Amino acid sequence: MNKKTKSILRWALGYTVLAAAITISLMHSKPPATANETKETKTAATAENENGPIQKIVKPESEWKQLLTKEQYRIVRKKGTERAFTGLHWNNKEKGTYHCIACDLPLFSSETKYESGTGWPSYWKPIQKNHVGEKPDRSFFTIRTEVVCNRCDGHLGHVFKDGPPPTGLRYCINSASLKFRKKTEPAKPSENKKKQPN
Repeated sequence: MNKKTKSILRWALGYTVLAAAITISLMHSKPPATANETKETKTAATAENENGPIQKIVKPESEWKQLLTKEQYRIVRKKGTERAFTGLHWNNKEKGTYHCIACDLPLFSSETKYESGTGWPSYWKPIQKNHVGEKPDRSFFTIRTEVVCNRCDGHLGHVFKDGPPPTGLRYCINSASLKFRKKTEPAKPSENKKKQPN
């Protein structure tokens, strides 16, 4: 094969590859989005953001000790548990939102709180799925599912599969992990502590 034939073949091959790439690109390109499609895309993006990762808050233990009472620190940072029927919120029936005591992330609503008879505040779902994380807990010679605040990794309690419909879940939460904000109460970002015994 002479140089001229090789050159023609190279040119033809290059042209064929280029034409195939353009064809594939045109096949996969989408027409401009309509107003409805744009609205749907924004709604989907918002929903994805609501269920996506939360911006983490990381502090040294010395700072958590300053922000929390001894009881709050023992439970939230050291995975402790308060005694049943002794916490501040187990029997609270007011309307409002339960926030993380350490970082103020909204965790549970009074709308999903119910009387479980266990002596701890119980909810059948979080206020938003991505606000509460789950971790395996193998302490006390058993396997449970620990629930944590997804922003500060603070220990909240455990979740069990013996709750009411529609989820069948029971988020069994320590009162010391929570601060309650009444429905009519304005947000107070600087508020860090709920009065609890040391």
